[in-house]
Formats: sequence, C-alpha cells, structure tokens
Amino acid sequence: MKHLFVTIFLLLAGFTALSAQEPLTPEQKEKQTREWIEKQTEKLSAVLDLEYWQEFYVDSILTANIGGLQAEVEELQAAKVSNPDIYQEISDRWNEATYNAYQKVFNEDQWKKWLKNGGAKEKKARDKRAAKKN
Repeated sequence: MKHLFVTIFLLLAGFTALSAQEPLTPEQKEKQTREWIEKQTEKLSAVLDLEYWQEFYVDSILTANIGGLQAEVEELQAAKVSNPDIYQEISDRWNEATYNAYQKVFNEDQWKKWLKNGGAKEKKARDKRAAKKN
C-alpha cells in the first residue's frame, strides 16, 4: 500500500499541475477528489479488512481533512505564496489530523497493520520535520 500521506500531498500537487494546464471547474475538482477518496477508502478497507462503519468513518475523515487541506492550499495559491515549506506544514498538520482520527477508528490489529504499511514512517517524517522547525 502506498503511503497515504504522500499520496495526499501528491494528489494536491497533481490538482495544481492539472489546473495550470487546463482549469478545472469546481464540479470537476469535487468529482476528482470524491473519486480519489473512494479509491483510498476501498484500498484501506481491503488491506485492513474494515467493517462497514469503519469505511464510513474513513470516508468522512478523508472528506473533511482533504477538503480542509485543499481550502488552505487554494488560499495560499490565491495569495501567490510560493514557499514549499509552508505547503509542507499545512500538509503535515492535516495528515496528523488524519493519523489521530484513524487511531480512534481502527482496532488494535488494524492500527498496527496500518502503521506497518507506511503510517509509522510518515509519522516519523512529520515529527522529524516538526523537531527541525523548532
């Protein structure tokens, strides 16, 4: 399984690149985001053997956090902010929120499996960036 957090960051970079080539309508952006969330939820469900209620929460978590991330990124882009560190900080903050939310939804075995499949590595990288910043 690919690292979820890297995927989210790359997704936003992809949205930015696509909109630079051919502007997407808000409906197209929403459709792309919705499809990506559905695919990620399906992947997590398959890997972690999620129950139906857990799939609902994963979908809700991704919808809320990706929406928040996109809103902040769009705000920075509108302000013509080009510092990649700021974008990384925002991504890290939203990825940390996803990490914390998943920890509440997954059972112990699912959590351990998720951590082994990249969650722990991404958390360590976020913590390292945060420590370097302070």
